[in-house]
Amino acid sequence: MSETRIGTIELGRTGEQVSSVALGAMQMGNATGEAESVRILNRYRDLGGSFLDTADCYEWWTKPGSRGGESEELLGRWMRANGNRDEIFLATKGSAMPEYSPDLWNADGTANWDLARRTFAGAGADTLRRALDGSLRRLGTDHVDLYYVHVDDRVTPLEETCEALAGLVTAGKVRYLGWSNVRTWRLERIRQLCDRYGWLAPVAVQQQHSYLRRRAGLSTASIVDDEQLDYLAEHRDLSLVAYSPIVKGVYDDPARRAEHWMMESYAGPDADARIEAVTGLATELGVTPNQLVLSWLMHQSEPPVLPLIGPRTPEQFENLVPALGIKLDAGQLARLDEAGA
Repeated sequence: MSETRIGTIELGRTGEQVSSVALGAMQMGNATGEAESVRILNRYRDLGGSFLDTADCYEWWTKPGSRGGESEELLGRWMRANGNRDEIFLATKGSAMPEYSPDLWNADGTANWDLARRTFAGAGADTLRRALDGSLRRLGTDHVDLYYVHVDDRVTPLEETCEALAGLVTAGKVRYLGWSNVRTWRLERIRQLCDRYGWLAPVAVQQQHSYLRRRAGLSTASIVDDEQLDYLAEHRDLSLVAYSPIVKGVYDDPARRAEHWMMESYAGPDADARIEAVTGLATELGVTPNQLVLSWLMHQSEPPVLPLIGPRTPEQFENLVPALGIKLDAGQLARLDEAGA
């Protein structure tokens, strides 16, 4: 029996068909070494995938003194070795590299995230131009297919950022634009500015999104909420690219759910009820909860969801492959959708 291959989905309303599951390269070149990264990339390509996602800042936080770029450099080497740049839909991001300081790392070598978030490079015009040029150099290409503002910059005037991004498109260095970790009202303001001045508007928004819903009272620009889902369902020229779609694999592992810091954003009665629902249905279908959640995301239509997976090992990648073949009927989808507290 042949494996189910990765399908395609339209990027916004561009007419561009991209892989229905994107592969995140954040850990490649650091937690995931060169050989394992290449195995994952080759396997993803073998299954028909071509949408790769990285960022200039990946992963500065892994070792003191790093300025990131390891992921982009690895992807550049892989594309050169395979001569396949023209077959890849390549996305990268800028604005989230913090200003260098030895204080970015604590005495034990871990990252000082409080300082990092206060010193992000931001989305000023000159900053973005320099960041993109650095990304292109590391990736070994003259353009990227999709360029995101990685962390929404509330200090730099949006007019400056949008005009600079439009200039990168005009220069042929970027084909499409996106925004990440951004609130809905900011998306609307961005779209209005682009419409007013004739600048290319974003066609993708990359947000944290999974089957679990953020806990009540949490204020964050990164996790999709009901308002953002409603906005994206109405504005289909924006694709939702969902990062952390399986929340670091917590659906399969109660111990991991109990200890992982990411659960702070979800923990509560609603999450408990959703976990129970997905675990029960997964058992009935003979699949893992992680696989079922990934399939559920791919079944969404209001709005459509493009999951961005980021396996650390080839084994983690293989554990997700069966999700491509899971078919959920209307009753099963309703059962999952209606679960919650």
